Amino acid sequence: MGSAADFPKIDFTSNFQNIINNALSSTPETRQAVDPSTEELLYHVPLSKQADVDKAVSVAKAAFPAWKALSYDERAGYLGRYADAIEANVSGLQELLMKEAGKPVSNAAGELQFAIAHVRETAKLRIEDDLIEDTEERRATVRYLPMGVGVGIIPWNYPVLLGLGKLGPAVLAGNTFIWKPSPFSPYTALKLGEIAAQIFPPGVVQVLSGDESLGPLFTAHPDVAKISFTGSSATGKKVMQACASTLKRLTLELGGNDASIIYDDVDVAQVVQKIGPMAFMHSGQICMDIKRLYVHEKIYDEFLAAFVQVVKSFKVGGGGDPEAFLGPVQNRMQFEKVKDLYSEIGKQKWQVATGGEPVACDGKKGFFLPPTIIDNPPDDSRIVVEEPFGPIMPVLKWSDEDEVVRRANNTNMGLGASVWSNDIEKAERLARRLEAGSTWVNSHFELSPYVPFGGHKWSGVGMDWGIVGLKGWCNTQASWVRKKF
Repeated sequence: MGSAADFPKIDFTSNFQNIINNALSSTPETRQAVDPSTEELLYHVPLSKQADVDKAVSVAKAAFPAWKALSYDERAGYLGRYADAIEANVSGLQELLMKEAGKPVSNAAGELQFAIAHVRETAKLRIEDDLIEDTEERRATVRYLPMGVGVGIIPWNYPVLLGLGKLGPAVLAGNTFIWKPSPFSPYTALKLGEIAAQIFPPGVVQVLSGDESLGPLFTAHPDVAKISFTGSSATGKKVMQACASTLKRLTLELGGNDASIIYDDVDVAQVVQKIGPMAFMHSGQICMDIKRLYVHEKIYDEFLAAFVQVVKSFKVGGGGDPEAFLGPVQNRMQFEKVKDLYSEIGKQKWQVATGGEPVACDGKKGFFLPPTIIDNPPDDSRIVVEEPFGPIMPVLKWSDEDEVVRRANNTNMGLGASVWSNDIEKAERLARRLEAGSTWVNSHFELSPYVPFGGHKWSGVGMDWGIVGLKGWCNTQASWVRKKF
């Protein structure tokens, strides 16, 4: 592990440019994102066009043969040095992340710590050939070969972790990688690209910033072998359609409407302390946050009262607030979407356990909304059917196991789900019936670089992370050797 002194310091307050072929690259036009805590414009960033995409893809394609020829251990060595370089610049990255994403200190620090660890742990993964048959006459082997140029299209909610979570497996498997950050949060990505340019050979890791028109330029490009996209299900469908014209490989990690089922045998005081953060972390702007909470009717009133107290204890504050747990909604587009859902409270006469419709305050800046719990709304309510992606959620009653499984599964989404009970066998049995890419018993949103995550149904195609995710960056090849003619 290198020390901070081994790596040049990056300027995190100016000079935000694309990274193409390990060089800073400007564009004639620029754009600015907004600090969601203050609504102030942030730094100018490149507005990439077709020529920038063509150049980056050409460079990545040219770098691919030499990069894939390296051994896993050699490529892992680059990833290890990259993690060290990121860590050497972590304070500047954290300040930048708090500005662009509106994250309080604890959330920003946690994202960076996990992201750095993710790169280091990913570097330890290896894909071995699968020996299927080996007789005197013949040998059959399955191999996993890198694809070529990969592109990661990264969302605005976890711009560092989700970007590095695609970069690490892509380059470890032997691909070259282009990072396209969200227009709402381009800043940390560009600086992480600047750091990468100090570590990787030219063309292996590149970063291009742009507006909503940039993603389609990559999905249409004939020399891009794979798109890995994280974002909404609606946009994921468009990405899938766009990739069809060139038969690109793709991984889609899309929206979720995660259900959490609480049995009546739990320690209520203990469980609400765990569920509160898992439901409202990053103000509900995480695909794997708990979005629907089903509580057994025998403990419903006790649970709801205790849960409300936990949520009331969460301080709301701007990016960089050391005491805040909840920050703002990350951008105005999402803010207006979530406000529209809040407006249903009065229209539908939902029962509010805490929070409620936001009150307009003249002169108050920032995309802040009050953490809100809706008490047992109808199952066909928007707050139950839709993914809010904001700090509002329903708590619902249940009494029968078959009924609650049906209700939990009654959605197009299938990202994650959890069951909480002191009877582990009973909880596991119920969890196996839930239609989701990840299930947890007595936890939620637990992740590891070694364990894949992804969704069923409209929550995605394929999986990220772990050996499964690493193989997703490879083409499968069946190899036959005839030993005797």
